[in-house]
Amino acid sequence: MPALHPTVVDAIWAAVEALLPDRPPDTHPLGCHRPRVPDRTCFEGILTRLVTGCSWDVAARICKVGETPLRRRRDEWVRTGIFGALASEALEGYDRVVGLDLSEVAVDGSLHKAPSGGEGTGKNPTDRGKLGWKWSLATNAKGIPIAWAPEAANRHDSKLLEETLAILDFRGYEVEVATVHLDRGYDYAFVKELFRESGVEAAIPLRRKVERGAHRAKSRISLGDRWPVERANSWLTNFGLLRRNTDRKLVHREAALDLAVALILTTKLVKWRKRFGPVFAAA
Repeated sequence: MPALHPTVVDAIWAAVEALLPDRPPDTHPLGCHRPRVPDRTCFEGILTRLVTGCSWDVAARICKVGETPLRRRRDEWVRTGIFGALASEALEGYDRVVGLDLSEVAVDGSLHKAPSGGEGTGKNPTDRGKLGWKWSLATNAKGIPIAWAPEAANRHDSKLLEETLAILDFRGYEVEVATVHLDRGYDYAFVKELFRESGVEAAIPLRRKVERGAHRAKSRISLGDRWPVERANSWLTNFGLLRRNTDRKLVHREAALDLAVALILTTKLVKWRKRFGPVFAAA
């Protein structure tokens, strides 16, 4: 997977290392304590679990460390906001280097499994009522994630729209948005009122009932300008931990989502540098 390519890992680790707080020297007066596991080793363990979806025990054995240091380091970085800051920095870097086309934005949700339950999970209506979680995702015209919000699987996509737009506004992107493309699951009066108040145009296909026995072709709605968010959801679903999450706290799922977005953006930037870097260097 491109997210585990050494070039991508080195690039994103450089960003993580710059965000880590300073620590005093790891010394003990008797010299008999167990030394602290290096941050880079723990980051690679967290990364391995995110990409593969394996357990903490397997990730620890792959990185040749204990399971407890990985969990503790993850919790420590969640408390200090490392993952959220990393995603924001990656998004700003992509906007500065490549540029974000915010004239056309697409929003949609994506449902996934959460067999361990816990905070922020609910019955998945598309998986026979099994426990699951979801995220609401907004992308730009090229499918680059620009806002995301995790929630329980039993929350309707339309109920998460306001929170997603609020995150867009917090990042300063909403003023540049001209049109938001949604599917027919957002065809509600309160959604349209929300867009009227914000002054942003909403492209929402009308809901319609199909009589039993009618041809399926008549009930299909073209993907149209929503393809960027569908593609971005596919990218995120490739991460094993997002596809089947075993964390029991919402903040841990949000951290995994932040790190996955940062990896996607870093991979895009690495590919952009390989393709266009020599051109700019020659100029």
